[in-house]
Amino acid sequence: MVLCLFGTCLFCSAILGAVYTLTEEPISVTNKRINEEAVGKVLFRNADNTGLKEGTAIKDVEHPDTLLLDGKTYLCYAQVNTADSTVVAYAVKSTVTGFGGPLTLMVGITSDKAMVINTAVIAHQETPGLGAKCTSDEKFTGQWKNLDLATHKLQVQKPVKDGIDAITASTITSKAYTLAVANALEALSTVDVSSDPTVIPTDSTVIPTEVEESQPINEKEVSNE
Repeated sequence: MVLCLFGTCLFCSAILGAVYTLTEEPISVTNKRINEEAVGKVLFRNADNTGLKEGTAIKDVEHPDTLLLDGKTYLCYAQVNTADSTVVAYAVKSTVTGFGGPLTLMVGITSDKAMVINTAVIAHQETPGLGAKCTSDEKFTGQWKNLDLATHKLQVQKPVKDGIDAITASTITSKAYTLAVANALEALSTVDVSSDPTVIPTDSTVIPTEVEESQPINEKEVSNE
């Protein structure tokens, strides 16, 4: 009996190992493609919105840099001028916990960290018809385009004064989304383009400072999501 169970376990382990080996590379290729598509959406675009701004490119898109914030890693892509390699913007992949599970964004930020260019949802597990609207609610997603950080706080507000307007009945998702953007911005805090605008960070370590809405989200705040 014991030998039979042992043999069954070995057989199942071998099958699982084979499946992992066969699917590892396709999954990696798919994730890479999704990341790169999201990067293209959140950086400076050309006039007809069909591609990146003329005269720019993604620096070494195959090997994005890594930032570290509060024990978490953030992939960082740089958009550079092709003429002199000067960095004009960054795209940072940021994951937080939403209402239903992980919420992952790509966040485009200008090189001087003064403006959010745009955001794109890479993956989420939010409630259909509520938090899932973070991908389709134009009122919510539109406010992240060219968001001036000098005049807007990364804080969900009701009523809205100088912050972020939440998705209707989805305050938790809205706060998580806002936190993902804030974390992406914070992860760029050690990038100093004034000293050398052609350099982007490699395995940089960020010492986090206090960010509004950075505390764990209490799901009891909202009862209808």
